[in-house]
Amino acid sequence: MADAARQIDIIDTRPAFTQADADALNARFAGVGTLDMLKSVFAEGLAGNVAVVSSFGTESAVLLDLVAKADPTVPVIFVDTMKMFAETLAYRDTLVAAFGFTDSRTVTPKLDVLAAKDETGLRWSYDPDGCCEIRKVEPMKRAKDGLDAWISGRKAFQSVTRQNLPRFEVEDGLLKINPLGDWTKDDLQAWFAEHDLPRHPLEAQGYLSIGCEPCTSKVMPGEDPRAGRWRGWDKVECGIHSPVTPIPAVDADDPANMPVF
Repeated sequence: MADAARQIDIIDTRPAFTQADADALNARFAGVGTLDMLKSVFAEGLAGNVAVVSSFGTESAVLLDLVAKADPTVPVIFVDTMKMFAETLAYRDTLVAAFGFTDSRTVTPKLDVLAAKDETGLRWSYDPDGCCEIRKVEPMKRAKDGLDAWISGRKAFQSVTRQNLPRFEVEDGLLKINPLGDWTKDDLQAWFAEHDLPRHPLEAQGYLSIGCEPCTSKVMPGEDPRAGRWRGWDKVECGIHSPVTPIPAVDADDPANMPVF
């Protein structure tokens, strides 16, 4: 009797999610409140192995509060570039404790890479893109290893590079979730007030968008909130976020297209 044919081992290299998956999720949750959406995504395992990424900046408390209300066991990832404000590190600890997260992860740059590419620690002053690459982008890539999806705090109003943000998109084979994509600044402030959320200690001093200490400055009255990031450079993103696939514009005056919480 002939032996049975040997099973051939096949390594599945397909991405966890495709654009069709993201399109289906956008259709399913159109018009659904942000918190209800997150609860369903977590409870039904729709995002697989998922984590929320936070900069613990001035607006971060809103997203973290929503995620914690939906499921406080969702991991929280923070990239410590080793150039952060001490106030940001303290704020991270405050929010993680206040919201009851059970899995807080901090990732840092590789010391050998810093020694080779930023020995003086001053690369930010002459090559901010290169500095972001070794201190933020590369550590973030390592932090996302093993994830199927990650949650971002981007909002469409923050800059022209973030307009028309879909709630769900696919980036590098991972599902990227933007729960606050259609929220306005007023929506965020209302959530802060309604839920009495802790504020970043530097916000009251005029720091409206906070990143690494050397590349963050106070925002003057009338300036764009992100004007204090990389001031003097033609740079608006650190490199973690890729340009989004535009979604169809909607009529802002149509009540059906108003944000829901």
